[in-house]
Amino acid sequence: MASTRKVIITCAITGSSHTPTMSPYLPATPDEIVRQAVDAAEAGAAVVHLHARNAKDGSPTAEVEVFRDIVSRIKARSAVVISLTTGGATGQTIEQRLNVVRQLKPELCTCNMGTINYGLFPMIPKYAGKWRFDWEEPYIESTRHEPFVSNFSDIEHMLRTLTAETGTRFEFEAYDVGHLYTLAYYLDQGLVKPPVFLQFVMGTMGGIGADVIDNVVFLKRAADRLLGDGVQWSVLGSGRFQFSLVTAGAIMGSHVRVGLEDSLYLGKGELAQSNAEQVRKIRGILESLSLEIATPAEARATLALKGSDQVAF
Repeated sequence: MASTRKVIITCAITGSSHTPTMSPYLPATPDEIVRQAVDAAEAGAAVVHLHARNAKDGSPTAEVEVFRDIVSRIKARSAVVISLTTGGATGQTIEQRLNVVRQLKPELCTCNMGTINYGLFPMIPKYAGKWRFDWEEPYIESTRHEPFVSNFSDIEHMLRTLTAETGTRFEFEAYDVGHLYTLAYYLDQGLVKPPVFLQFVMGTMGGIGADVIDNVVFLKRAADRLLGDGVQWSVLGSGRFQFSLVTAGAIMGSHVRVGLEDSLYLGKGELAQSNAEQVRKIRGILESLSLEIATPAEARATLALKGSDQVAF
């Protein structure tokens, strides 16, 4: 039977996995990121997860002032919770990835719980000869040989310094079951402070597969066993797995994440024309299941966030 709990919808606006060639609707400039983030919030997202891109060519950037411009304009127009990446893009150093959080002090940021082979290169044949910008194909190809690095030293550095310096809390991203064991270790060491906000990242090449019974249920059972009660968990599904996975997770008690970072599509063969369109779709599914949607204020209370008046933008 469906409960009356409040489901937090996170919308991941642009990410660094997809490139401008892949969809004309992918936010590829700061102006587009701002507009789509505000629209996603109006559609029902309580949290927007943000990367930044260069206005000239849509390439990922870690420039603080680009982020500052984006988040300041979103905050001026919306009460939505702003979550910033510490993942950045493949090839960025840990200090590059953390500098934005240190400078802007958002309410929420990500913490990847392990190094992974984040393989985007299988997408290359689909767009061969169609690339809009010279950087796109080499960037995607680089994921064949360059992993995303988040080693124990990186994780410990984040856990020991970021919250103490900024008041920012973490969304812990788990791409496989071993990441839950790592999170449990740091929880036991006292470096992770409840409430824990845990994101299952499913369906990326190099991470756990997008299987509901074998993997969503498996990860949830492992999290319950390792982390105990009270964990706020969420599910995202990459590509074509997006809506089936997050719906299954919601039925099991999860929060949900959608957005063009995770999938460019609304349905089979149909490109989503905005992030808000994906938010409206998952909101409709959730409400049809008699699940209530959390407001930004309710998300802040659930995740014990510091409030938008305590950020540095």
